[in-house]
Amino acid sequence: QVQLVESGGGLVQAGGSLRLSCAASRRTFISYFMGWFRQAPGKEREFVAAISGSGGSAYYADSVKDRFTISRTNAKNTVYLQMNSLKPEDTAVYYCAADAYGSTRYQELDEYDYWGQGTQVTVSS
Repeated sequence: QVQLVESGGGLVQAGGSLRLSCAASRRTFISYFMGWFRQAPGKEREFVAAISGSGGSAYYADSVKDRFTISRTNAKNTVYLQMNSLKPEDTAVYYCAADAYGSTRYQELDEYDYWGQGTQVTVSS
């Protein structure tokens, strides 16, 4: 079992930045492929970014590429999402997720085994 706790959400103006953090409870964190997803009101949860266990490979949704950066510090069991040039359409609850095995299906919700409770990000225009 892995507990995931997100933090760092908040209210920011368009063009601003936020950094989200997700702390994992498991000491074998390095073996988990990690992802960030988001869900806006009235919309389905969607893929944002993912990172391999070693941190050597990262993947992004087209809508956030070149603005968001996913990273991880395995010594701290933590994954981050640096969000720059934020837009009102980035407003959503952001969730981190852990995949025990990792695969090419990193954009799929059902690929992930554990989920955090989410953190709200609101971008005002």
